[in-house]
Amino acid sequence: MAIVQFPLRLVSRRMLAPAVGHYAFVREDGAPLDFIPGQFIQVHFDYADGTPTKRSYSLATIHDHALGPGEAVEIAVSFVPGGAATALFEGLDIGDRVNASGPYGRFCLMPQDANRRYLLIATGTGVTPYRSMLPELERLIGERGLQVVLLLGARTPAELLYGDEFRAFADRHPSNFRFVPCFSRELPESGSPHAHADVRQGYVQQFLAEFAPDPEGDIAYLCGNPNMVDACFEALKEAGLPPARIRREKYVSSK
Repeated sequence: MAIVQFPLRLVSRRMLAPAVGHYAFVREDGAPLDFIPGQFIQVHFDYADGTPTKRSYSLATIHDHALGPGEAVEIAVSFVPGGAATALFEGLDIGDRVNASGPYGRFCLMPQDANRRYLLIATGTGVTPYRSMLPELERLIGERGLQVVLLLGARTPAELLYGDEFRAFADRHPSNFRFVPCFSRELPESGSPHAHADVRQGYVQQFLAEFAPDPEGDIAYLCGNPNMVDACFEALKEAGLPPARIRREKYVSSK
């Protein structure tokens, strides 16, 4: 079956971190993009020799409905030195176009879930799908008192993606949502916006046990660096979570 592509026009971009950009597009064809938070699109382009290729990007749009015509399609893009996709995105000016397809994927909150808590674990741009899930999580918190813990790994405070947004969400739902940034190299300075009692120093997998994973009450999502995903998957299994309650998506930076 042929892949149906659609044109995206760049409307804004900003740097989230020294090597990560946040890009917002609209569909140039005016059609809606009906996606489930957690899904991804593929951006299609050609290498310098004309060989076609593509890259996958989770949708970052904070979303609780089908995106209508003109509404932003948002993604986070990691820049890789010498990468073809990096050259593509760094070279885009406002108004420029790329071709995309999708949405794809099943890394989503499931309507049949009846868990007491979600453990959301990510590194780097692996946190992108959780940003798009915030409206659904807010609804579930209101409807059935859902508990959520978000463990997000970054090397330094400057590389913490969407940290202000997740902290603000945690402040609005202090009894139900905990945001736990884990810095592997550098902690925030005292008094900085990122300094908080829930900040940890180390890797996300080091702190899973602190939150006492519950085989019956928890569903875990793992997204990001493959080593982190594998380590957390094994730790959660050791804690008794069956594999069906551990949902995974690995991010690999591609040139």
